[in-house]
Amino acid sequence: MVITGAAELLSTWEAGIGEAPVGRALLLHRTARPDIDAGRLPSVPVGEREADLFALRRALFGERMQVRLACVACGEDMEFELDAGDLAGSLGGRSSAESVVRVQQDGWDVEFRLPGVADLTAVARSRDPREALLTRCLVSAVRDGAAATAGELPAPVQRRIAEAVEAADPGADLALNVACPECGQATRAELDIASYLWTELDAWARDVLLDVHLLATAYGWSEPEILALSPLRRRYYLELCADV
Repeated sequence: MVITGAAELLSTWEAGIGEAPVGRALLLHRTARPDIDAGRLPSVPVGEREADLFALRRALFGERMQVRLACVACGEDMEFELDAGDLAGSLGGRSSAESVVRVQQDGWDVEFRLPGVADLTAVARSRDPREALLTRCLVSAVRDGAAATAGELPAPVQRRIAEAVEAADPGADLALNVACPECGQATRAELDIASYLWTELDAWARDVLLDVHLLATAYGWSEPEILALSPLRRRYYLELCADV
């Protein structure tokens, strides 16, 4: 992964300010994977995208992630720390180059493409999202040599497809089960790395812009000149300004 500079990160943040969460996640994924054509990113398997965003988070802000969650049983606030490296390593899954799973059961031979973000977005408002996703991502279905449609797949085969997809792309549904220290009940919550990372990027960008304002006022430097400084040198100059 190419470590993005401050100016490029600010451009990503600026472009995402007016975007919905889906658009912001895509911008972050572009930053994480500059080696992939932007038009292909929405089709990358969801678990692979999550792994990419965890890698970007580690590169920008380090391993430790602070998480706050309310217990569903007693309402107590729970604060705990996660390791981004451990989470990324647990995702596993396949790359977009091998994104088709094959299921053979009861005379059926089915090939199914791992869903990407574009697929989930497309079926989100369907009357039956699960059925719509099955239709959208089905590559081929054959029963005893005869081609079949998604609507003809029996329930046991559909369940087997779901199991195969989950095994091949476990990071597509990353959830936490946290035991409350007060009441002992477990709370299940999905970890949305795109939203988490955007929140961090937003806070970082606003801090950097404040640094630019203070240093430009004190020294007359331009924004590109200030952003070219390392964070350590920028902080040192800010401390000198405070001492004046």
